[in-house]
Amino acid sequence: MPRKTYIAAIKDALAEEMRRDDSVILIGEDVRIGVFAGTRGLHAEFGDMRVIDTPISELGVAGAGVGAAATGLRPVVDLMFGTFLYLAFDQIANQANAMRYMFGGQAKLPIVYMVQNGGGIGAGPHHSQAVHPLFMYLPMIKVVMPSTPQDVHGLLKASIRDDNPVVFFNHLSLGGQRQNIEDDDNRIIPLGKGDIKRAGKDVTICTAGLMVHHSLKAAEILAADGIDVEVIDLRTLKPWDEEMVLDSVAKTGHFVAVDESYPVCGAASEWAATVAEKGFRHLKAPVRRVSSKPVPIPFSPILEKAVIPSVEEIVDAVKQQFTIDD
Repeated sequence: MPRKTYIAAIKDALAEEMRRDDSVILIGEDVRIGVFAGTRGLHAEFGDMRVIDTPISELGVAGAGVGAAATGLRPVVDLMFGTFLYLAFDQIANQANAMRYMFGGQAKLPIVYMVQNGGGIGAGPHHSQAVHPLFMYLPMIKVVMPSTPQDVHGLLKASIRDDNPVVFFNHLSLGGQRQNIEDDDNRIIPLGKGDIKRAGKDVTICTAGLMVHHSLKAAEILAADGIDVEVIDLRTLKPWDEEMVLDSVAKTGHFVAVDESYPVCGAASEWAATVAEKGFRHLKAPVRRVSSKPVPIPFSPILEKAVIPSVEEIVDAVKQQFTIDD
């Protein structure tokens, strides 16, 4: 079982799918050199027709992906940073998500928009915002956010094979994370299936991406205080695994939603609302959310750390679940 980085797992998944299916192409700004290394070296194997550098025009690149997908290809569109999706939003929100519906199912849109999302490296507000909730909102768009090399490998392969648009968020801080992963070209992880990263009986934490690792650290701290935390990594944010979360809440009776996006209309708000609506009879305390502070992500590492949810904030939110019972 080879040990690979998160970035290496992305590159492996892309290469495996491009070898398997000649209709898979990679387009985007600087995909030949691979700014984040996940696409580096693919041009040498697959050439100019399948690894295509584009002008710096996110809206144009996103639209080219829509056209390619509608005419029989399976494009992976690398737009680099999640915040650059703002520039491409019209093509994703008005075309990619609606085209299959408008044409009565006659067209398929097998396209993956792949970006680096979130903060943690001091890249400032133009590069470090967590923008995934904007795409959870859109009908007929699937949203994926892995947390480990194994998961990014299997989820990216599943996304490329899907016949619907997928926005695929890789966290900016996870590229160097290493993990022993199964060396299996055909191993895919179905979209919409969560994963229990840590089993527990006292409280459920629902999360994704970098916050999975923060939540697991918090769970270890809380275990020393006798609080047994179950950590659910959703992996796919839309559709998300409501059944797994609600089953967990039925067991624990306590729920904390942890996400790096902002609190208003954020991902944590969606999870909390669903649990409050569908799992209310199991709750022993009000649901709680841990989100980023509602300000642009600072460039200063010290200020950025204060804005993004911390392990300590997660620990405090879980403990608050039990103070109300006393």
